[in-house]
Amino acid sequence: MTGYVRRGPAPELPDESDPLFVRAVGRAMTVLSAFHDAEHPLSLTEIARSADLDRSTTQRLVHTLRKLGYISRDRHDRGFVPGRRIYDHIFDAMRLDPLVQRAVPYLLDLRGTVTERVDLSLLDDTRLIYVSRLQPKREVPHDLMVGLSVPVCSTSGGWAVLSRLPEEEARDIIRRSERQSYTPRTLTSEEAIMAEVQLARERGYAIANEQLLPGEIGIAAAVTDAAGRPIGGVTITALLSDWTAEEFERAVAPKLMQTVRALSRI
Repeated sequence: MTGYVRRGPAPELPDESDPLFVRAVGRAMTVLSAFHDAEHPLSLTEIARSADLDRSTTQRLVHTLRKLGYISRDRHDRGFVPGRRIYDHIFDAMRLDPLVQRAVPYLLDLRGTVTERVDLSLLDDTRLIYVSRLQPKREVPHDLMVGLSVPVCSTSGGWAVLSRLPEEEARDIIRRSERQSYTPRTLTSEEAIMAEVQLARERGYAIANEQLLPGEIGIAAAVTDAAGRPIGGVTITALLSDWTAEEFERAVAPKLMQTVRALSRI
């Protein structure tokens, strides 16, 4: 996996004042979230530490989730891993999301035209989650798993989404983000990022050069709901060894905008 990959944070449990919140369910979700940043199967002690739970509670929760198929032992019996029942919920989330359900033909058409990688992502606070990733027609090594996520403040897709929000709301997301340098060209200051957001607001799409990976360029536009609020974005990614920034923008921007306009009507 590339170094910029991000998963969602563990859920924060509300205080005791919420009478409808079932804390046992919340704790079970923190156990499942322990795997977000894992690079290997986890021991019971590691799950307890990540979920901030005592060992006894963790043991009962892991046992329950194993019985239900949401946690299992890995095939070499080195520890615990997410169970296969998780995939049922991923499938449910994707098939019941009207944007994801109907976007595939548009994305395939876009990829066929630009012959570069095309991604559809959904906004989740300070990150974008990939829900569709279509490989370029040539072979390029990329992390193409659905469910990977990237920071809003360091991507063309993120800048495009921020450009469709009120300025103070966009700034709030940037301030709450973990801004770190992934390449020498990664923008980390609030004002520098907002300058790119303003450019995206003016032209309708954002372009990011080498923000997450050296030698990579991305162009993206936001997909909006009926109220004009951004719900995600479509990104086209290519290599600067194949394009100049100007050629890339000129070649793919019109088709990108045609695609997001169609998706924003869904």
